Amino acid sequence: MLDLGKLKNLSAWPQMRGDIESALLAVLGDLPKERVEPQAKTVDETEHAGYVRKRVNYFVDGWERVSAWLFVPDGKEEAPAIVCCHRETPAGKDEAAGIEGDMRLAFAQHYAELGYVTLAPDCLTAGERRVSSAKPFDTKQYYKSNTKLSFAGRMLVDHMYALDLLEEQKRVDAARIGVIGHGLGAFNALLLAAFDDRVRACVASCGFTRFATDKDPQRWARAEGMCLLPELRKRLDSGDFAFDWEHILALAAPSPTLIITSTSDTPFANPKSCEKAVTLAGRVYKLLGARTAIDHQEHQQGFNNFTRETLEIADEWFERWL
Repeated sequence: MLDLGKLKNLSAWPQMRGDIESALLAVLGDLPKERVEPQAKTVDETEHAGYVRKRVNYFVDGWERVSAWLFVPDGKEEAPAIVCCHRETPAGKDEAAGIEGDMRLAFAQHYAELGYVTLAPDCLTAGERRVSSAKPFDTKQYYKSNTKLSFAGRMLVDHMYALDLLEEQKRVDAARIGVIGHGLGAFNALLLAAFDDRVRACVASCGFTRFATDKDPQRWARAEGMCLLPELRKRLDSGDFAFDWEHILALAAPSPTLIITSTSDTPFANPKSCEKAVTLAGRVYKLLGARTAIDHQEHQQGFNNFTRETLEIADEWFERWL
């Protein structure tokens, strides 16, 4: 495994960065080399106090359109924007929009009320992208027709198109786009920050624990249900990983990245593991002159209790960096 601790100077970072990207892409799969125009369409819109909520759809490849909620705050030019990645919920984008599900995770609505343009898209197999014959987040059908791109890779590509759509909005300052997510949403937020430098600030809550200390490493490549990274399966038993989460965080550098970890009742209740990943990645941030742009915060509540205090920490992060 590539050792970030051996990175002594900035001149060695480009080579190591390339090696990390190659190791990750070997697991994520073949990301499309050509991109299509999103060609966004507004399906309907409703006015609310302080913002307009629009249902939009846009292309993410040559034939598929994704549905998303776009929130545009009132009366603000050149506003910062945030992609809001939903967790593993059948409601998909509707939870992030505050329409159904846990209102504590209604990030798109919350940040629109604070003056940000926000976008909450559906992940494949959730919301309006569910296939009636399959359970939400069951990837078996996906892999029947996609053998070269992992499900995680597909979600990454889709969220890159979310950035494309936000960049096209007249009300958006394209130099101030962030991303936030909880659970699966945090996983997606971190991958997006790692692979797309248009992300200028990231908040990820309860999204990972390091492979090296994971008590259930099979979660990343399960044979049933949601299989995120099938190519990782061959490494699980031996523990011989080419990369770990500190390498993903390092790829996001120098974009400000906040990691939030629950201390209880969560699949990833391992703050020490997350803190180690942040510390190791922090060496890259320091070399890039952005030592304070990565941080780790703990909260005492369980996995599904994204508290007001936790949200305030995220608010302060975006206010500081966007």
